[in-house]
Amino acid sequence: MERIEKNLKDQMKASNTVSYPDFDRMWSSIQQNELKVVGSESIPLRPRKRKQTAIVVGISVALMATPVYAALTYDWSSLLSYRAGIQSALEQGLGQTIEQSVTNNDITLTLHTAFTDENRTFLLYSLDPGSSWDGKQVSFDHIGLKDHQGNPIDGYYSHQWNAELGVFQGYFETEWVVDGSITDVEFTMENIRFTGDGKQIINFDPHNPKTQVFQIQKDGIGSVTLQSFDQSGDKVLLKSAVTFTDPELQHRSWVRIQAMNDKNEPIIEAGTPISGTPGDSGEYLSQQIFKSDQLREKGTQFQLGYDRTLGTANGTWSVNMALSKKQLESGSFKEELNIPLDQVPGGTEIHEMIVTPTQVRLILTHEEKYTTVPYMKYQLDVGGTLLNGGIWYVPDQSDKTELRFEMTGLDAASLTNKPVSLIAKHRVDEHAGDKNPIRLTGISGKHQSLTTNIAGYPITWTYYMKENNLYVESLSSDPRFGGVNQTYYFDGKEPNYGKSAMISLLGNGDNREMDVYEKFDKSELEIYIMNYTTEKPEDELRVQLKNGK
Repeated sequence: MERIEKNLKDQMKASNTVSYPDFDRMWSSIQQNELKVVGSESIPLRPRKRKQTAIVVGISVALMATPVYAALTYDWSSLLSYRAGIQSALEQGLGQTIEQSVTNNDITLTLHTAFTDENRTFLLYSLDPGSSWDGKQVSFDHIGLKDHQGNPIDGYYSHQWNAELGVFQGYFETEWVVDGSITDVEFTMENIRFTGDGKQIINFDPHNPKTQVFQIQKDGIGSVTLQSFDQSGDKVLLKSAVTFTDPELQHRSWVRIQAMNDKNEPIIEAGTPISGTPGDSGEYLSQQIFKSDQLREKGTQFQLGYDRTLGTANGTWSVNMALSKKQLESGSFKEELNIPLDQVPGGTEIHEMIVTPTQVRLILTHEEKYTTVPYMKYQLDVGGTLLNGGIWYVPDQSDKTELRFEMTGLDAASLTNKPVSLIAKHRVDEHAGDKNPIRLTGISGKHQSLTTNIAGYPITWTYYMKENNLYVESLSSDPRFGGVNQTYYFDGKEPNYGKSAMISLLGNGDNREMDVYEKFDKSELEIYIMNYTTEKPEDELRVQLKNGK
């Protein structure tokens, strides 16, 4: 997952496209089968230039004794742009120095620094792929920790190529924390794959509205299915579904559809692309929006881009260490709060605050399971210093939600004596639909529209048949309307629910939705709104967590 996230961010940065969504929240939401993908505010692009990253020569012996000196010979700032608390701790000289290397098949893994506290465990590593390496990326059959009993500890990883030093700089992050003060663990990489850009030409016809299927049967990819839908504003929605003959490829490769003009230049999307969401049968689903005149221009070609395995280095690279909380104990504390949030449904309260030198977590508990906290943006105000954060839904704990804030610009001790407030902005509420039917008549291949309203919000419905399926699109001119989450109709006494045919991002100002009813054979239909959302971008909630001393 982190691998896909990194490649997508880098590609979007390189092609100067629009800002990308918050992938942590998006994937957390998808994994819990929510109706809509939860997005966030635009995230600033990474700095255009990184600092010089050369090993310092001639530095004094005294400076070499600094606990994290070896790690600081690298510039980690770009890699840690979304883990600012780790970067801050690194700059403060915090973290446990490991500096152990293992070489196998001319490939050297070096584990530099470890950070472990009450919130997470975080490792900084570098990987020298050796003089014979000729590719663009590497991936692993497995990467993670093992506890002292050999049990696997999974997590996320990300890495970047440092051309000056000829190494990949990476991190591994896990929710797992040390039980006690110190424990023996093993950091392991298994079977390294060298990858480069793979491309397959796809003879997609953008003028043909029918579903088009292309057999690839190469490099672990099975087939590609493409569908196009005309949108308002002279735009086209391009949906793709990719199947794999090698299921593991889905988890370590970023697969994308690329549209190229007659000069072999990429055509830039006209909206936020969404890549790699899981389908019902394991497909790799993506959607892109293009300007119709550009996509259908004479000479436009299409290709499938993906990470192609160029070679493998089988084996295991492992480093044993005694992981200790000692380096981050100062300033770490837990505080039980039990502050009711009357503005949030489901009997929600802020139960606990966990503070470490790298991160602050607020643990929210709910009397009602699967309660959604209805805000898009979160900050902590610590004596006037603002920490930006986000929401995180805890796997397998439906009665809990976490708010996580990277610690930057102050130290953990600041939270013991300064006033602390939670700020939540941009409220999005979900509502149950009403019992008023939306009557669709004369259903055919022709696009037809009608307008209804719910709770005073106008909704324009567009419906049409396409390949024996009924598509129902909804759109509101009122920006306070967040969108129709799902529609349904009654087949006798039983409800028949529409299947979402569009991946949506909450809070991005686009309330367009699309449901599909497969194998539909009627000319008239009454549908109902299952639920919908409304937005209050200006709404702000402020909750005092601690009084200053």
